[in-house]
Amino acid sequence: MPHRLRQKRQQLLADEVGCNPKPWGGRLSVALVYPNTYYNAMSNLGFQAVYQLIQQRDDCLCERVFMPDHEEMEVYRKSGASLTSFESERELESFDVVALSLSFENDYINIPTLFDLANIPVWRSQRGNENPVIIAGGICAMLNPEPIADFIDLFVVGEAEVLLSPLLETLQENVSREQFLLKMSRQSGYYVPSLYTINYADDGTINAVEAQSQACFPVQRQWLEDLNSSRCQSLIKTPHTAFGTMDLIEVSRGCSRGCRFCATGFTYLPPREKNASTVMEQLQPMLNADSTAGLVGAAVSDYSNLDEVTREVVACGADVSVASLRIDTMTGDQIQILKRGGQKTLSLAPEAGSQRLRDLINKCLSEEQILNAVKIIAEEGILNLKLYFLIGLPTEDLDDIKELLDLTDKIREVWCEQQRQFGRLGTITLSVNPFIPKPMTPFQWVGMAPATQLKKTIAVLRKQINRMPNTRLQVESIRSAQLQAVLARGDRKIAAILPALSHGDNLKAACRQQQLDPSFYANRQRDQHEVLPWDVIDSGVDRSYLWSEYQRGLKGALTKPCAPGCKRCGVCKLLPNGYV
Repeated sequence: MPHRLRQKRQQLLADEVGCNPKPWGGRLSVALVYPNTYYNAMSNLGFQAVYQLIQQRDDCLCERVFMPDHEEMEVYRKSGASLTSFESERELESFDVVALSLSFENDYINIPTLFDLANIPVWRSQRGNENPVIIAGGICAMLNPEPIADFIDLFVVGEAEVLLSPLLETLQENVSREQFLLKMSRQSGYYVPSLYTINYADDGTINAVEAQSQACFPVQRQWLEDLNSSRCQSLIKTPHTAFGTMDLIEVSRGCSRGCRFCATGFTYLPPREKNASTVMEQLQPMLNADSTAGLVGAAVSDYSNLDEVTREVVACGADVSVASLRIDTMTGDQIQILKRGGQKTLSLAPEAGSQRLRDLINKCLSEEQILNAVKIIAEEGILNLKLYFLIGLPTEDLDDIKELLDLTDKIREVWCEQQRQFGRLGTITLSVNPFIPKPMTPFQWVGMAPATQLKKTIAVLRKQINRMPNTRLQVESIRSAQLQAVLARGDRKIAAILPALSHGDNLKAACRQQQLDPSFYANRQRDQHEVLPWDVIDSGVDRSYLWSEYQRGLKGALTKPCAPGCKRCGVCKLLPNGYV
């Protein structure tokens, strides 16, 4: 490794707290790869949890590998050095297993580059017994693994706490690569793409998926029933990330709300949470007067022990921060605790400006509730407010955008009225993102809005928001959103465009080279009975339930959150008492 990179890496390691590298000593070696930079990876609790689960085993060791940042990439390219692990600088190709942690579809683009730097063939068909076994997990493996199925030997479909140990134990057995993959393919939660044949129709849609050699079909997602047995928290701390000074801990997993656009909400069903005593037991060793406990979950405001935990954390002399607050459940006491912890900006997610669209997506929020939440935050003296909105939702029209602007104006009025008592107004930021229909949600059949429509909407928003004092607009790139839609909704053919994308080609050029139409994947409305690329995975939510929720959304019908005893979506049908 070039001296310059070694110095940088050694400094990052020296600044970490909680990292305990192991000697190799004949153990099964796993390179845990995050296809993004160190600075993004070490804020990811899932990545940290998998690292700890492997590292705590006596028969295994785990070392981390990250995507080089721009400066590091230049050094690698000029020197011709091979990509090495973070802890011991061992070449990636010398590990027994390379495990990819996949949190974002756009990170797929980095996979060919990572493999190229590591001298490992990216295509599964070109690798042999001399190469590591390539495994992938994370939310992307649970949503739609197909765009990178030709790169990966085995996908872990579900939560690591229940799937990692059987996988590592089987890897320890004295069997060939083929025998290992065959054995895993017959167990729920493991997807071996080489054992599945995809048959395409003349129009490019999928006719059928055929499983071979008794491989499971569909592959059922596995999940941890008792979240109290999980230790998903930032056990390695570093000052070199956005949350580096914070003790992050997962307090809940899954969400009962059923927002129809939300992949996380549906993929991590059923909703589960930790007892307050478990949270405090896991946090206690880290709390002091200089620490901040970051409570993480898909719906932290719905965490039934939120007030109890925050009180206990504050009693220990520490501060509290939360990942998000629900508009309809927040209280002034919660805001005061966050303010005490130094938070100057709080975020709310109305998602849509009109009541019609909020009902479409099952947000279950009224304008009155939104304005009341804004008032509570402003009254408590929080300086800045961030609002999240989606554009391009199904059936959206210009009237909906006008209502979004009207709502923003009303929010400004409430905000300014309450903030004047503090002698400043702060800033209201609208974070606007194009809606991307995700697999495993009720909107998986919907096509993404065309770029022309999104550009017109953004132009209208810019014109009006720029006239509002103390208000600014942040908009995600339409190109980036379209790329994400193709990667999220694509089939196995998409793998062919990833090497070109990794070399800097744009989406249109990369698709043109492979005679693919990006709109076929991103913008096409899909038929109710079409075989979808991700049908190889069974999330546990019945397809018929997702379709019925899609139809209810089009009618503006609301669906109540999950409640104890609920079995309506299918995830909890095997539990004797339903969702608990």
